[in-house]
Amino acid sequence: MQAVAEVREVLGDRLSTAAAVREQHGKDQTWNPGAPPDAVAFVQNTGEVQRIVAICGKYDTPVIAYGTGTSLEGHFTAPFGGISIDLSGMNRILEVNAADLDCRVEAGVTRKQLNVHLRDQGLFFPVDPGADASLGGMTATRASGTNAVRYGTMRENVLNVTAVMANGEIIRTGSRAKKSSAGYDLTRLLVGSEGTLGVITEVALRLYGIPESIVAAVCPFPSVEACCNATITAIQMGLPVARIELVDAEHVKAFNAYSHLDLAVSPTLFLEFHGTVASAREQAETFAAIAEDLGGGPYRWAEKEEDRQKLWQARHDAFWATRSLMPGKDAFATDVCVPISRLAECVTDTQADLAAHGLYGPIVGHVGDGNFHVVLYCNRSDPDEVARVKGVYGRLIDRAIAMGGTCTGEHGIGSGKVAYLEREHGPALAFMRDIKRALDPKNIMNPGKNAAF
Repeated sequence: MQAVAEVREVLGDRLSTAAAVREQHGKDQTWNPGAPPDAVAFVQNTGEVQRIVAICGKYDTPVIAYGTGTSLEGHFTAPFGGISIDLSGMNRILEVNAADLDCRVEAGVTRKQLNVHLRDQGLFFPVDPGADASLGGMTATRASGTNAVRYGTMRENVLNVTAVMANGEIIRTGSRAKKSSAGYDLTRLLVGSEGTLGVITEVALRLYGIPESIVAAVCPFPSVEACCNATITAIQMGLPVARIELVDAEHVKAFNAYSHLDLAVSPTLFLEFHGTVASAREQAETFAAIAEDLGGGPYRWAEKEEDRQKLWQARHDAFWATRSLMPGKDAFATDVCVPISRLAECVTDTQADLAAHGLYGPIVGHVGDGNFHVVLYCNRSDPDEVARVKGVYGRLIDRAIAMGGTCTGEHGIGSGKVAYLEREHGPALAFMRDIKRALDPKNIMNPGKNAAF
């Protein structure tokens, strides 16, 4: 391929065509079918990305951006071949403006790397999807996570991006100002575009002061419905909870085995409260009263850093914990998001659907904003089980959309959920495709993903 040859002239041995490297850059952790790129380019700066995109544009060769490979909807597969641009080597923290609570980083910087760098300045970046994802990838997929109920998602926390567009031009989409009414909001357009409009190479982010006090707790409930109703009550009261995570009984069982915990095997909320010593304790006590009214408790507190980290690491390892209980089966992870008032109904209807079809699908969720995940396990050699899993999956999405929700709260569309975009957006999808054609007329930027045409 001519494009590969010309990119090799730019990168030398930082362009790989090794089969193992290509396979790694073409398949995610779920059962979405993978497809390797023709080559993987390990870039070190925006200028190299620009040169690669220009070469690919000349030969109509697909360009697929790659961060850490933690996405779950086939975002970085290469069904049409092409060149995967691995941005992990672009991992410099370019500036931190502590007085203005913002920073600028290269796309390959991970969230943990940034927070280690910020710690000594009393600052942190709150968006936490669980995996130690790259901030460029988190921007491209509009990532969310456990802190979103208080601090928002990447949509609220990205000030601007630097991106290489399909025509090879480098743009910066905004300034460091906290607000602007100048022109179209290109930042919001590229946040969540999943690499289909351009390759994000730098990101400017909002930062926050590390809270004086952080209190974490776990609280068991008699049912998932009770967990959801406690969450709804807390949100409607305006309780400024930082994290509120639902784990069903199956997840608790898996956590106990995988992460060596001794939690009561019951639907449980993992919670965290931020503030002063007095305010964080007051928030926790207020929630305890809500929980008690719904049959929840007793609380288990975790105020020491090491205890909190152990709890949240167990939550972040949820996928691997349940997978360890289902050897030999493939995992089909998905998520939906509904208005908070419909959350309990959506979760319980989904549980009933799983039970009716004899399927194992543990549920975990960032329920403070109505978002939950179902991990469906399936023996892919069993056609009947595959059909039942796909049926539950489709009804889950139909249920969420019918309740005024979305087919994905944070995993994104990738290649796995392209078929559901029209169901959710209707005629608006045509305008998304018009934007894609205008900015990428040759369809070289991550083709086949998101609002593909």
